[in-house]
Amino acid sequence: MSDKTTSDLRQELMEDNSIDTYLQGNAALFINQDVVVLLTELYEQKHLTKAALARQAGMSEVYLHQVFAGRRNPSRDRLLCLCIGLEATVEETQQLLRQAGYAQLYPRVRRDAIILHAIAHGIALPLVNDKLYEENEKTLF
Repeated sequence: MSDKTTSDLRQELMEDNSIDTYLQGNAALFINQDVVVLLTELYEQKHLTKAALARQAGMSEVYLHQVFAGRRNPSRDRLLCLCIGLEATVEETQQLLRQAGYAQLYPRVRRDAIILHAIAHGIALPLVNDKLYEENEKTLF
């Protein structure tokens, strides 16, 4: 059954006595795409050079190459910087955060609301950091 909601899966997980049964019965429903794969797909869609992406994301080219090679795992903030640099949509950003195991941007969290607004409106990273600083919130870098 491929139309199970997350709530359905959670309920089934709580009711099932065997984790093995749950894992086998829902194997096709698990998210299993690697963050590097998702980042690479986004990068290729945007037709940027890695130098331009590094500049737009506020990070060194060396660090960026390590992320794309899978040798470094970016923090939530660094992943958000990459999303802003890639001009990712809100949906693409949320998917990357989810896949990386980080909390998605939540509009009830003041800092997240500022970042969400910036992503939705294509605001460049330096301006996002300026706004976060003005609002006494932790900047992305």
